Amino acid sequence: MVRVKKLLVGILSLRDHNTQINVTYAMIKVLNKLIGLGTPKI
Repeated sequence: MVRVKKLLVGILSLRDHNTQINVTYAMIKVLNKLIGLGTPKI
């Protein structure tokens, strides 16, 4: 969780817990997409 925040945004500054969860899921989705782009297809 800490690594995802540091890689993409830094610090979540939103006060609403549900909004933080949604933003975190969006960041994880982007991170998974970036990892998928860097993986060679055999």
